[in-house]
Amino acid sequence: MMPSTVGASSRLDRAAEWIVARRSSIALALGAGAVALLWLVPQVSARLQVDSGGAQGSESAWVERALATRFGSPFASYAVLAIENIPSPDGADQSALRMIADTIARAPGVSRTLSYLDVRDSTFISPAGTFLLVGLSPDSGGAAGQIIRLRATTSRLRTQVRAQHPRAELSWTGAAAFDYDVRRTSAEDAAQAERRVLPIVLVVLVIVFGSAIAALLPLATGALAIGVSLGGAVLVSRIWPLTILLQNIVSMIGLGLGIDYALLMVSRFREAMDRGTSTVASAVEALRHAGHTIVISAMAVGIGFAALLLVPATELRSIAVGGLLVIAASMLIATLLLPGVLAALGRRIDIGRVRRKANGDRDAVRWRRWGHSVRARPLLVLIVAGAPLLALGWHARRLSTDIPSGSWLPERMESTRGARALQRMGRAALVQSLRVVVELPPGQGATTDDGWRAVLALSRAFTQDEHVARVRSLPLAMGTDRPSSTLLSMLPAENRSAFISRDEGLALIELQPRESASAGELVRYVHALRAIDAERVSGLAGVRIHVGGLPAFNADYEQAIGGSTRRVVALVIIGTFLALLVGFRSLLVPIKAIALNLLSVAAAMGAAVLVFQDGHGAGLLGLAAPVDGLFPAVPIIVFCIVFGLSMDYEVFLLARVAEFIDAGMSNDDAVVEGLVRTGGVITSAALVMVIVFTGFALGDFLVVKILGFALAAAVLIDATLVRMAIGPALLLLAGRWNWWPGRR
Repeated sequence: MMPSTVGASSRLDRAAEWIVARRSSIALALGAGAVALLWLVPQVSARLQVDSGGAQGSESAWVERALATRFGSPFASYAVLAIENIPSPDGADQSALRMIADTIARAPGVSRTLSYLDVRDSTFISPAGTFLLVGLSPDSGGAAGQIIRLRATTSRLRTQVRAQHPRAELSWTGAAAFDYDVRRTSAEDAAQAERRVLPIVLVVLVIVFGSAIAALLPLATGALAIGVSLGGAVLVSRIWPLTILLQNIVSMIGLGLGIDYALLMVSRFREAMDRGTSTVASAVEALRHAGHTIVISAMAVGIGFAALLLVPATELRSIAVGGLLVIAASMLIATLLLPGVLAALGRRIDIGRVRRKANGDRDAVRWRRWGHSVRARPLLVLIVAGAPLLALGWHARRLSTDIPSGSWLPERMESTRGARALQRMGRAALVQSLRVVVELPPGQGATTDDGWRAVLALSRAFTQDEHVARVRSLPLAMGTDRPSSTLLSMLPAENRSAFISRDEGLALIELQPRESASAGELVRYVHALRAIDAERVSGLAGVRIHVGGLPAFNADYEQAIGGSTRRVVALVIIGTFLALLVGFRSLLVPIKAIALNLLSVAAAMGAAVLVFQDGHGAGLLGLAAPVDGLFPAVPIIVFCIVFGLSMDYEVFLLARVAEFIDAGMSNDDAVVEGLVRTGGVITSAALVMVIVFTGFALGDFLVVKILGFALAAAVLIDATLVRMAIGPALLLLAGRWNWWPGRR
């Protein structure tokens, strides 16, 4: 053993002894901090934002701000109330629509309403129903709060309307309602997933450990890590906006990672106890070896989440913060609190034993037999295990990052029901309207001759576009090639302010897309719009256009993720390389680990393509039909999380192999012994992870379903074929070069 290694070992020994010796003081300090954070957990729903905030600094956000501050339009921000099964508004009985419109107009946060009662426009007429366009006041709080208040109003209103029309339906939809519902539903799915998986995880842990107390410790560690992390998120949210999707990631990762770390620590403790070591010495030994592994693992997992902070999107940064919090909490609980608990429990950890130790011995025999099989034919194992992963990874080339078209949102969401109602009316494209703000050059205004003609030319060009069903602008509405001061003076102030900014430097053109346009098509159309030579089309030098609306929001979100992908991937790979380089003093170990992680990610995404895009086995996950896109954010989230979790199991195995080599074993013997000692821990930890992620994959919300499936597939692939077959085979083939330039 090298002198530096001896020094490091002695330092770790002293640190482990110090922590176990002062376990009571540490428990009191950590307990006080945990209680303070757990006290904040009930505030999570109130503190975390429901609306996403979108891509920071994006063009769609600029348009939204401009409409809210520079225009006087009451519909700068709006929602849509779909109304079904009341008398048609163009008939004699308009009382129901009148009552609805009047009640909504008086609701807090409503700047104005617009319906067939205000403008005799055929757009509002359909045999399937009608709708109410509702302007949201910009100074009445966030969009999420406005949607909550409006739904409370219609909840009371629905009872009154149904007294006359029993089948009447009132459903809020639109960008603000979708944003609120998507995040609220995903949070509910997370809570349901926890309730589904916890009993199953407990049963698995009882089987793995053979006793109730030993099984409860990892579960308690995971639950405590989740609670502490959510309390920490409440504190962070006071200085940095976070979205409610943070709850999903804290629940998924906290339950899996907290159990993983505790499982490793408890396994090492019981292993030492079974050799006849004293209780305190067993706790010190467990912390000495497992603690070092947990710290390296936490660093590797944390790198993946930290990289998401580079993406200028509030949602992904919230996922990053949630992940970092739960990693830190899991690591601290497992290394500072759990060893003291184990020292206090001693042999009582076997209370409630349900399995004899002989079963554990048989497990060791099976793993030793497998280790010798890999040692005998490492090249064959490499080929047999690697071939299916390469085949799965090949399918990842067909991955579509489009937003899925068609009906993929949960039916229980009110905004989904509202969208379906608009679809039956032939007005589904209403919520997908694009808002093109024309920025005129200095010295030109929207009511000057040149400015007017420029806006008119752009409006007419848009009417010729096959993607557009309807165009609305002031020059088109007035039907004149030149501005008329007489006509403009007769125009109601609110109509003028809806299309021209107060300083007349901006003009608005609204584009309603055709009904059949998918979300992906509209995103591509937004990019095409932004590429238009506005000066050439308008005939006025210095003219610029800015595109907003829900499709533009989606386009900006996709662009923010795509523009950050290379930096995120580079940071994760470089950070992982350096962490393993420092942890194991080897060049080949991090290179091999990174290559295998990339293979796991590719195979997992290939499996997602086969299931969700091709439909193979999709029905087992509750999917009625294949989808044509897996969302822009899914690949980068899966990459960052899988890279970290895969490194978790790599570190578990490598640390044990290195430990045996340092004790004097040959490389081949150490690999076999490493499999014997960690094979059960890794596969048990992976089984828990797979159960947790599968619980999320069985939810109703598609993006969480895809994430859950991809993560479950990645962990299953990584903990079996990669870490138990391909990884050991490569370690055996590389021999002493595994640890170059260091020596073991």
